[in-house]
Amino acid sequence: MRKKLAQILIVDDQEEILFSAKMILKKHFETIFTTNSPKKIISILSENEINVVLLDMNYRIGFEDGREGIHWLKEIKTLSPQTVVILMTAFGKIDTAVEGIKIGAFDYVLKPWHNDKLLEIIDNAVVESRKNNKKTPSEIIEKRYFVGTSVKIKQAYSIAEKVARTDANVLILGENGTGKYVFADFIHQNSERKKEPFVHVDLGSLSDSLFESELFGYAKGAFTDAKTDTPGRFEMASEGTIFLDEIGNIPLHLQAKLLHVLQTKTVTRLGESKARPLNVRIIAATNSDIKAEVKNKTFREDLLYRINTMEIHLPSLRERKDDIVPMADFILDKIAEKYQQENWRFENNVAPYLEKYPWKGNIREMENKIERALILAENNTISVTDLDILDFDEPDEPDDNPLFEMEKNAIEKALFKHNGNISKTAEELGLSRAALYRRIEKYDLKNL
Repeated sequence: MRKKLAQILIVDDQEEILFSAKMILKKHFETIFTTNSPKKIISILSENEINVVLLDMNYRIGFEDGREGIHWLKEIKTLSPQTVVILMTAFGKIDTAVEGIKIGAFDYVLKPWHNDKLLEIIDNAVVESRKNNKKTPSEIIEKRYFVGTSVKIKQAYSIAEKVARTDANVLILGENGTGKYVFADFIHQNSERKKEPFVHVDLGSLSDSLFESELFGYAKGAFTDAKTDTPGRFEMASEGTIFLDEIGNIPLHLQAKLLHVLQTKTVTRLGESKARPLNVRIIAATNSDIKAEVKNKTFREDLLYRINTMEIHLPSLRERKDDIVPMADFILDKIAEKYQQENWRFENNVAPYLEKYPWKGNIREMENKIERALILAENNTISVTDLDILDFDEPDEPDDNPLFEMEKNAIEKALFKHNGNISKTAEELGLSRAALYRRIEKYDLKNL
């Protein structure tokens, strides 16, 4: 696995935390610095171009209010504004971490952490640090979105630009991987609330037991681990936008609680009776047939009316064929920038294969395949086999189809090169043995 070119600084007074974090991160990032003393932060930042600081919030026994972490966050942002800071905190101290985000922290990590979640947050922070180093804010906005030229997607973005100027609630519909998060972010960034928080909530990943505490917050003593008053996601999004992703996954018995918040424009923390006023814009999204769910009485009709003042459908890649190749180029540039590499390109014969591939996972699948290909490919050039887009079920096609001939020729050459060895041929083409056998049968290559 190729390491990402990034310099990470971990600051914590517990040696076991430093050791554990370093062991995890050094497999993925080029340079890892550690220190158990926050007083050394300034000298490390002065001598090195640190992309990300993973900063603990407490350093002295008996002082666990997180104020030291807030102090050092401010110091880092003053000395090195382009450096991205992630705060580390215990579950009961989330409110202080939220305060840190409001004054410039990128995100926070709960201790003990899940390794995958830690890597995801730091990976995103590294991308953010490169944006900070290379681009002005206006340039970041300009390069964040790929619109394309297809009629359906241009219509969607045109509606989004108009609705962004209002405070209307928006419901985004579309298959998995069509870019609903990016679209919601586009609406927020083009709204009057763009300087305020944009808070994403993946409702599909919230268990019933965490739903209320995560969204609405909780008071000290509301449950066993509630050691301090903590705001929920709605309060964190105050004056800004909250993006309720996969809203179709909310169980029916919890939909009433969400509806009450939207109707009253107030939120009541668990363990409290005081309703707090809300000023927040709602954007929701789902990949389900929400109207069918209403008909089947698995989704409340009155909740649907609350969230879909404006309804926008995002087309699948199958519905915007002309955008597939330009989008692949756009994604390749983004991923190359993420890994601090330049001059990557696709081989000349890749375009028709990109257009032919079904992309059932849409843009997300394309991003995953291109990132994997960039990691594995050589000479800054990505081939069809690097992308792994040959192996899929497809209807029979006429013999005069140019894609038919291209694939047939590629298989013929690989079989000849490996003297008919199926395993080696399949490996070179990025196919399973079964898929290769199907194509040999299809193209009548059994006698090679």
